[in-house]
Amino acid sequence: MNRATRIPSSAALPEKVNGLHLDKLAVVYVRQSTLQQVEHCRESTQLQYGLADRACRLGWARSKVMVIDEDLGLSGASSESRTGFQRLVAEVGLGHVGLVLGFEVSRLARSCRDWYQLLEICALAGTLIADSDGIYDPTIYNDRLLLGLKGAMSEAELHIMRTRLDEGRRHKAGRGELGFHLPRGYIRRPSGEIILDPDERVHDTIILVFDAFGRRRSIHGVLRYLVSHGVDLPDRLRAGSAKGELVWRRPCRSAVQNILMSPIYAGAYVYGRRSFKGGRKGRFVRANPSRNQDDWEVLIKDRLPAYIGWERFEENQAQLLANQAQHGGTPRGGPSLLAGLLVCGHCGYRMATCYRTNGRELRYQCSRGSVSKGDTLCQSISGRAIDPLIERLLLAALKPSALDVSLALAEDIEIERTRDRRRRALSLEQADYEAERAERQFNAVEPENRLVARTLEKRWEEALAERDRLAAEQSREDARTPVPLSPAEKEGIRALAEDIPTLWRATTTTPTQRKEIARLMLDRVVLTVHGKSEKATVVCTWAGGHETTHAFIRPVRWTDQLTRGPELRATVADLAKGGLRPPAIARQLTRDGWLSADAQPFNAAKVRAIMTRMGLAQPQHPPSAEVERCADEMTVPELSCILDRPIGTLYAWIRNGWLRVRRVKTSYREILLVRLEDARSAIENRNKQIVQEWKAPAPK
Repeated sequence: MNRATRIPSSAALPEKVNGLHLDKLAVVYVRQSTLQQVEHCRESTQLQYGLADRACRLGWARSKVMVIDEDLGLSGASSESRTGFQRLVAEVGLGHVGLVLGFEVSRLARSCRDWYQLLEICALAGTLIADSDGIYDPTIYNDRLLLGLKGAMSEAELHIMRTRLDEGRRHKAGRGELGFHLPRGYIRRPSGEIILDPDERVHDTIILVFDAFGRRRSIHGVLRYLVSHGVDLPDRLRAGSAKGELVWRRPCRSAVQNILMSPIYAGAYVYGRRSFKGGRKGRFVRANPSRNQDDWEVLIKDRLPAYIGWERFEENQAQLLANQAQHGGTPRGGPSLLAGLLVCGHCGYRMATCYRTNGRELRYQCSRGSVSKGDTLCQSISGRAIDPLIERLLLAALKPSALDVSLALAEDIEIERTRDRRRRALSLEQADYEAERAERQFNAVEPENRLVARTLEKRWEEALAERDRLAAEQSREDARTPVPLSPAEKEGIRALAEDIPTLWRATTTTPTQRKEIARLMLDRVVLTVHGKSEKATVVCTWAGGHETTHAFIRPVRWTDQLTRGPELRATVADLAKGGLRPPAIARQLTRDGWLSADAQPFNAAKVRAIMTRMGLAQPQHPPSAEVERCADEMTVPELSCILDRPIGTLYAWIRNGWLRVRRVKTSYREILLVRLEDARSAIENRNKQIVQEWKAPAPK
């Protein structure tokens, strides 16, 4: 029998090891904290594997020694992801293990929770624990006390190491020397210096992102602009054989957000934007970057080359923060003009925007007290009452600056076209370089090496095809949109700017664009409705602090809410007593300047409703009595009595086009007037048609 596997006699065994332990398994637990330790600290790994020979020297047969090395490269701070440790605990709990061997306690666990759980299970199962210092029995108080102390020291050691490393990292970051992954548009020289990417196309693309945000003012707006114009974002590969090479990728929301939120583009060195907080089961979770500069551990301005200034960076962050608010930032969808601008004049809260009847009806209402305190609605107003007033004020304010608007618009279009042309030129230049490079590589290969030559030839053809595509695209764009604006285009822009109302109400002008104009010119609009009456007042605070006050009439539900309601009812009663009918009363009220509850002129139906609520007796004349008609015209019921024909038959003839009628609209409904001569002719024609159908032979 081999000496390494020979079971020693009971006299040679340590006093804590007995036959019951030898009948079970001896488990050797092997673990290294990181993959770098597995790769470079191989001596420690070999020492841990060598514990299997120690188990044999203690009396276990080689076949009963189990090595668990599934947790190589995993930290011992938690047992959640360590399947090997979980397997060890399960085997001990089932009573299959007589001895657990580890190089030291820190190899088994660096968490007191996991370590004491293992001790408790080992004590219940009668399992021994051994390390490089000796063998311990968890059922013995002194051994258990010593093992517990070692576990506590192991956990404290992990904390001390992490603290020491964090302090060193912070100290180096305080000098601005701690390295980090560079974002798009930056490269690091071999000397460690950080510079802007020397590629002009990369530089112009990063600047384009910030310029597009200045116009669109939202991440989604920038993303749509890049996608619609076919602009890709640059990136440098960080791993692999092609590490450091420039690649162009389709823009995505996260990429645009990282560019706009990173202070590096403003030339600042920042450390500690992200904090680590305790997560589930003791894990540390990396929080989102904080936008509050007071939370950053290190901020060194003007340390790195910049694409934008620090003031512009702060303006961008303020805009992004405003975009997260419900009423601030970029305007949302919907036709409301004052969403986010209208404030209640009674309680000072912002008024909510409500859409009813599938978005066809707009209403602003102050519902903060109703939602938070259960009170009634403070005040509300229809959008069709206040939006036109604000539109007139905005157009009146824009009219003096029409020429400036036209010149600025023309200049923006010139800049936009020049930028697009430069972007296409740089893309074409890059494609030319790739094609020439592929050609040089193909020419450099030996003709006999067809395996490589075919691959390089295919790459060359793809580069040529891409260059031809970009050249054709540039030719089409140049032919369609010349760089300088033509005189006709400039004149058209100037004419549109001078006719601002037409431009404002054009179908091509979206509600979002109108909201943006309103938010540029107005800081807020305070609305005060006087009780339940039709009178209201708005106070407009314009950009710059100037305030203007305007009174207007809003539509209400009932006539009783009108300030001059009693006087209006008395006037209607006097006119009715004078023998005037509702149409005549409506015409008289309109001539006198009266407005109904909905702030519109009166008609017969509105007058009739007021008279009904007042209990005024109205002459019982049919609606047809209000219609002026010729001497031989009559209604369908009157014609039915004269001709002794059913009303349904006459209406059927009208629907089929056999009987001509004249349609007259009244305040109630549409009146059909028929000439008696036309009715008699229709009857004769219908009788002849019936006789012909009766004489016609039946089909066989």
